[in-house]
Amino acid sequence: MRSNGGSGESASTQSPRNPSSQKAERPPVLKKFKPIEPDDPRPTPHFPGPLFPAVRRVTSLPPNRRASFDTDADKPSSVGDVTASNLNNIDVVNSLSDRDWMYPSFLGPHVARNRVMTVKAASRQPIRGGGERLVDRVESKVVDEKQQSNTPVNKEEVKIVASQVSTTMTERSSVSSWSARRILRVKLKRYFIFSVIIFSCIYPLTYVIHLRNKVERLEVENINLRRWCSETDVGNYSNEVLQPEDDSSYKIFGNADSKTVALYTVMFTLMMPFVLYKCLDYLPQIKILSKRTKPNKEEVPLKKRIAYMVDVCFSVYPYAKLLALLFATIFLIGFGGLALYAVTDGSLTEALWLSWTFVADSGNHSDSIGIGPRIVSVSISSGGMLIFAMMLGLVSDAISEKVDSLRKGKSEVIEKNHMLILGWSDKLGSLLKQLAIANKSVGGGVVVVLAERDKEEMEMEIAKLEFDFMGTSVICRSGSPLILADLKKVSVSKARAIIVLATDENADQSDARALRVVLSLTGVKEGLRGHVVVEMSDLDNEPLVKLVGGDLIETVVAHDVIGRLMIQCALQPGLAQIWEDILGFENDEFYIKRWPELDGMQFEDVLISFPDAIPCGVKVAADNGKIILNPDDSYVLKEGDGVLVIAEDDDTYSPGPLPEVRRVSFPKVPELPKYPERILFCGWRRDIHDMIMVLEAFLAPGSELWMFNEVTEKERERKLIDGGLDISGLENIKLVHREGNAVIRRHLESLPLETFDSILILADESLEDSVVHSDSRSLATLLLIRDIQSKRLPYRDTKSTSLRLAGFTHSSWIREMQQASDKSIIISEILDSRTRNLVSVSRISDYVLSNELVSMALAMVAEDKQINRVLEELFAEEGNEMCIKPAEFYLFDQEELCFYEIMIRGRQRQEIIIGYRLANSERAIINPPKKSEQRKWSLDDVFVVISSGS
Repeated sequence: MRSNGGSGESASTQSPRNPSSQKAERPPVLKKFKPIEPDDPRPTPHFPGPLFPAVRRVTSLPPNRRASFDTDADKPSSVGDVTASNLNNIDVVNSLSDRDWMYPSFLGPHVARNRVMTVKAASRQPIRGGGERLVDRVESKVVDEKQQSNTPVNKEEVKIVASQVSTTMTERSSVSSWSARRILRVKLKRYFIFSVIIFSCIYPLTYVIHLRNKVERLEVENINLRRWCSETDVGNYSNEVLQPEDDSSYKIFGNADSKTVALYTVMFTLMMPFVLYKCLDYLPQIKILSKRTKPNKEEVPLKKRIAYMVDVCFSVYPYAKLLALLFATIFLIGFGGLALYAVTDGSLTEALWLSWTFVADSGNHSDSIGIGPRIVSVSISSGGMLIFAMMLGLVSDAISEKVDSLRKGKSEVIEKNHMLILGWSDKLGSLLKQLAIANKSVGGGVVVVLAERDKEEMEMEIAKLEFDFMGTSVICRSGSPLILADLKKVSVSKARAIIVLATDENADQSDARALRVVLSLTGVKEGLRGHVVVEMSDLDNEPLVKLVGGDLIETVVAHDVIGRLMIQCALQPGLAQIWEDILGFENDEFYIKRWPELDGMQFEDVLISFPDAIPCGVKVAADNGKIILNPDDSYVLKEGDGVLVIAEDDDTYSPGPLPEVRRVSFPKVPELPKYPERILFCGWRRDIHDMIMVLEAFLAPGSELWMFNEVTEKERERKLIDGGLDISGLENIKLVHREGNAVIRRHLESLPLETFDSILILADESLEDSVVHSDSRSLATLLLIRDIQSKRLPYRDTKSTSLRLAGFTHSSWIREMQQASDKSIIISEILDSRTRNLVSVSRISDYVLSNELVSMALAMVAEDKQINRVLEELFAEEGNEMCIKPAEFYLFDQEELCFYEIMIRGRQRQEIIIGYRLANSERAIINPPKKSEQRKWSLDDVFVVISSGS
């Protein structure tokens, strides 16, 4: 043998091995390599290695012969495909020799190896469709090709080509036969297992039948023996022998057929599942063969289809599992009873009863006697334990699912005339509080909250309010207001009123979501019994929501309400507290009711007809229920008209007899002239252009509005113009722009803070999504402004100031800021009610509680949607408004009058006086009691009135 380092030429000169010294063997598998051209001057490549030390080229064909290989080499072939027609194509044979082959040199020269016998022995097989043998045809085909190309014929080359074809066919035939043998073994194994199962089921049956027949033969022999004994012995003894066993023996013999049938039935039932499981997939094939159609390769097996149908049945029908368990129980009882009947001597009825006892109690089979009854009873008891375990699992799952459904708020609300709240926001706590107070007079009500939050989480948040709901039940459900199924779950069609809360998102996103909720509500097939109150964030989006909802929708624009209220409170200190009293249900609020006994009475008489209420307007039935605030004294109530009053509750007032009131005229004091004011806005709101337009209507010419925020001046002008504000058309106010951060002291010190009449600290638009951050920023700005003002303003020690500071003598810093508050008015927009205490304790700001006031307005409109018209007019820059007037407009100093007489004097100014605040009091009294009682008044007192603004 050559070493690994031998060259190609030395390998070719090596003497061949002796063919007789070894047996004929298969030629080695030749591996294809890159073709080499005949005229290639490069030497034959050499690849050193331990097993394949050299590569030798067998032969090469001319280049024109090699083109045929490119088209035929990729064609698939197999042993069965090699026919006479395939061999006509000489390119196939040429392609076999048109390659270089890797050949190990240690086996000797490739040409010199004598493998002719092996080739012929392997290739002498007949071919289908022809009488010639394959190797002979290959050899003749190669010789003809050589002769046509005038190439000398090399016999060794012809034999090698024939051996290659024979080797390829032999290998493919061996692989195919190996696969066939493997498939055959698998099938035989399956048939063997199936046969064992069948045998294990049939053999016991035949053995039992054999034993049964043997017992019957013994019974017959016993009967014959007893009969013979009775004939030979005396009568008494024969009776003793025949009587005990005679009836039972014949009974057993008579029942042998039915018990055999029962036994056959049991065994057949046991075998059927195995047979069906094995033959289930063959049923579609039998059907296809019967119809003589081609099989569909993509058809799903029958087992999978049955499993899918069972899965769908259990998923779609909720009671499918229970029905399946019931069927399994009945089947086990029937099947077990039949088996017991086959192996015992009792009747079928007794066997069925025993089967039920074994299923119900697994310990009852301990009394069974005999191998057969014990085997059957143990099997039935095992099935019974399995069935009861499944039953316990189903019951446990059903209970857990129901409890989980209740816990997650998926159950349906069966209520009517309830208040429905859709959504969740920071205003929910204040809103629930107001609704609970409103329902106090009727013993409480039901409020249902539907939000996309977990039910337990919502209940925990409501429990943190620590508020007594006074009989009102709050029911939380988890779901989306955009889904009709969730809306039906909370009985939306039976609700008395529906409140749609704005989310904590961006204003446009919040209004877009509110619009989708309104669309969902309009899609309820049953219709809506109550009205819908929608909280909007932007005034520009209000017309679209009203267009979709129609007359059913009442909107409350939170930003617009708060902005207008802040301006009114800035111009009239103390008005915020009055609005809290009127909007909230804790004190006095607006009510509209019809009183037939007042028909035909003039409004000036109606004004003093209610001892416990103050009439403010009328609802005109002839004008589609239009509400007129502050009507003329000469207006006469007609049939169907209602009276708008301010009262403590809807059941606490009623008209009484007209009191005796002195109608003394009082000289009309002219209104105080308006003076130019300087107002500062700290922060930027999205509706600041609306606030500027309201200020333009209220302020005197020459006033200045300073805007201090981080928005650039060009960006401000662009936003104001986009909002519809004509900056050049402002006549009464002048805009002054300053850029800076309101929480940085040096930026605030650059402003003349001591010269402003009013300062409004707005909740900045950039922080409107975070209530805590917005309030923290407003509170920090408030403290910095007051501290700077206290350093710049002179110290003033007045009597009123000392009274106000009586409880704060321990803190000089608070006293200084409170003195500064007497000079200028600061209105802070506070969103969180928890921040309210921080501001109210320090008494350094006349604040506005935004969320609290919006919640009050929503609750009031939800209770009576007509009140929304009243609020819209009172908040508008035109028409009637609520304001504070000095006492000198209605009385003289220390004059003794009753409240009715002051109301009559107010009508001379076309005003309705609804309350007052005494000089030594900090809170105003709305709808005072004992209106007929005389008392002395001071010019330092002020009165709360509804004025026409003319």
